[in-house]
Amino acid sequence: MNEPGIQSLMDQETLERRVRDGETPGWVADHWWTFSEGLLGERNGTPFPCFFGAESVQQGEPLYTAVPSMSEADDLLTLRDRILEYLEIYRDHSERASLVTFFKPPETPSSEREYHDALWHILQTLHLHDPEPWPDDIPTDPDDPYWEFCLGGEPMFPTCRAPFYDQRKSRYCPIGLEITFQPRALFENLGVTANTDAGQHAREVIQDRLEEYDGVCPHADLGDWGVETDREWPQYMFSEDETQAPDECPMTVTREHPKPAARLP
Repeated sequence: MNEPGIQSLMDQETLERRVRDGETPGWVADHWWTFSEGLLGERNGTPFPCFFGAESVQQGEPLYTAVPSMSEADDLLTLRDRILEYLEIYRDHSERASLVTFFKPPETPSSEREYHDALWHILQTLHLHDPEPWPDDIPTDPDDPYWEFCLGGEPMFPTCRAPFYDQRKSRYCPIGLEITFQPRALFENLGVTANTDAGQHAREVIQDRLEEYDGVCPHADLGDWGVETDREWPQYMFSEDETQAPDECPMTVTREHPKPAARLP
């Protein structure tokens, strides 16, 4: 961790120092400033809705990496390696240590549809080149309420911020794509999964803040893992314009491992 280069796994102190000393490209610095200001600031007199995330940034707990492309093979395989490295160490780093990934923005502005396509291209690529089999207890069908993205044998929740959000500012990043990876074990260790009283209370607080912060009702796809009527995959990148978002999960998951003909899509 904290090796030279923006594609290394960095703790928050190292990222801040590298940005401050001009050791990162401008897009990485822009990502960091907008990310930290977004989570630590207020909108409509309301703090950022996810108080766990805001407190973790305030305490310097997340880990970070930057990805120079949303599509280049080498960059996505390096991202895979950083996620696997993160999974090995996050428990010892902090109980709220999510992995925040900053992607270099495209040269020309992208549409909402293109950002949805980019997200699922990234997740599909990670799955195709996963060194570990898909966990036995996680379904492979994204239409199952117990499905969620997995890598390295770990179920996790990747949540995105992107430039196309005009209304849902809690998901807005003016620079480019951001994906924050949060292992399910992180929520379980904090005791805030949906099947606990603490988890239900946290969700009520977050949803109240969300409506005040965004100025609109919480998204119709917002839900909980394992609830029969809810699905995980649409929550990774909420739609702003539903006509530009996929109707079905674009990701194909297989238990075949290792994948003998894995190719970057």
